[in-house]
Amino acid sequence: MKKNILFIINPISGGKNKLDFPFLVKKYLDNRLYTAEFAYTNRPKHAFEMTLEAVDKGVEVVVAVGGDGTINEVASAILGSKTIMGIIPCGSGNGLARSLGIPLNKKKAVLQLNKWNTRLIDSACLNEYKFFNMAGLGFDAYISHKFASLKGRGFSGYVKTAFSEVINYKPDRYRIDIDGKEYIRDAFMISIANSSQYGNNAHIAPKALLDDGLLDICVIKPFPLYLFVSMGLRMFAKTSEKSRYVEIIKGKTIRIQSDNNAMVHIDGEAINLGKEILINVNPLSLCVLY
Repeated sequence: MKKNILFIINPISGGKNKLDFPFLVKKYLDNRLYTAEFAYTNRPKHAFEMTLEAVDKGVEVVVAVGGDGTINEVASAILGSKTIMGIIPCGSGNGLARSLGIPLNKKKAVLQLNKWNTRLIDSACLNEYKFFNMAGLGFDAYISHKFASLKGRGFSGYVKTAFSEVINYKPDRYRIDIDGKEYIRDAFMISIANSSQYGNNAHIAPKALLDDGLLDICVIKPFPLYLFVSMGLRMFAKTSEKSRYVEIIKGKTIRIQSDNNAMVHIDGEAINLGKEILINVNPLSLCVLY
């Protein structure tokens, strides 16, 4: 029998035009395998709401057509159900899609759905919020907050924002509990990685795996400002863990406390969650097409 597949399209993600996307699907999606429908988001959390409705109706596959934020909303609504998630990467970084090996080209990504390759991956929970690729606090969360207000998104906008803000950014002190062991660290930022990368092939945790039941807690210690560029280049070379300013610890249950209110990003979306956050991993909890 044909599978019902719903494409939830974020029309503004990544600054990429998606007006032709339904025509692309009709041309390249295997209509012997799927019966396709389309829906467009028009506000925050709309993808989450539409996915919950689709799950309730028994839709077999919901595809997020957007960036990591759209993917987060769709995946969060799918957790705990039998619905499978697909991804057409159309964001600024596309971290989760890259980690799964999903083509960045929309046509190729649609064709990939026809292969029906499924995989279970881990998810994580930060306080009451779910994430699937990367969460963090410190400088990257601060930049995510600034980045959200930019008219021109994309990798270049992110880089420009980072360079303009790093001069005045002050590291913080954190108390970190990982599976019962306590660490006190001054940190420029702390990333909690389910996959290896933020996006754009910038690998903060090169050995992180999506299906190992663990999160990689990456502590970036304060470093001289003149090393800012080389620290970034290390991520693209997958050598960040070799820096003496980087400490990576794997764990399942993490509590992070700071003296100041922590700006946190969850799959790239910034939010203020106060002075303490609790993170848990949920092994093999999301089924995705890749």
